[in-house]
Amino acid sequence: SAVVFPKKIVTEQQSLMLVKRLLAVAVSCITYLRGIFPESAYGTRYMDDVCVKILREDKNCPGSTQLVKWMLGCYDALQKKYLRQIVLAVYTQLEDPQTVTECYHFKFKYTHNGPLLDFGSNDKKSDSTITCADTKKASILLIRKIYVLMQNLSPLPNDVCLTMKLLYYDEVTPPDYQPPGFKEAKDGGLLFNEEPMHLNVGEVPTPFHLLKLKITTEKQRMENVDKNILKQGETADPLQVCGVSRDDPEEER
Repeated sequence: SAVVFPKKIVTEQQSLMLVKRLLAVAVSCITYLRGIFPESAYGTRYMDDVCVKILREDKNCPGSTQLVKWMLGCYDALQKKYLRQIVLAVYTQLEDPQTVTECYHFKFKYTHNGPLLDFGSNDKKSDSTITCADTKKASILLIRKIYVLMQNLSPLPNDVCLTMKLLYYDEVTPPDYQPPGFKEAKDGGLLFNEEPMHLNVGEVPTPFHLLKLKITTEKQRMENVDKNILKQGETADPLQVCGVSRDDPEEER
């Protein structure tokens, strides 16, 4: 459906729906602009006045169908307030999914009766002051920034694979919980062959949720990115893609 912004976000359900839609738009934009799936795997929608591509199940593209299934699993964990982070990683060697070339970190915070995750000094607003206009502005800014960054990064190799890992708030998540489409991870974190560079893309607050996106890619891929874009996002933090995650889905080309 069209990606519409509610006039008010007064219930947790309204907030959850917006976060789900925003996550779908962000993942779709990233995979579209990085050339991971063919044009046929996307439909066109409008988010306010911004034209966006939305990933859909395409019988001619098993990878897009798999990613849609993973997203539904993410929604399940998000709805239960278990989900802490999604790591969508791109790798090039089918036999070595732990060595990645680019990854996208979506972090989540639940602000009412749920776990809190402090994102640091950037999160200055208290949840009582967040208006629907704030959420809408931050959402459009996040998507526009994804577009600008993706169009400025050097291309990925022609033949790439995707994997998705989920990390949870362990204090509230049942030890045996696995959302649909996922299984327990038997490995540790992810590694980069080349020197990685981190970009904080942005964050979107609602009165009930906070979504934050960070990109990690190989430094040489950033050479064409305008330095003004990097100014606020570039960080010198050591790479900590993920520690031990409990979920490691089947990889799909």
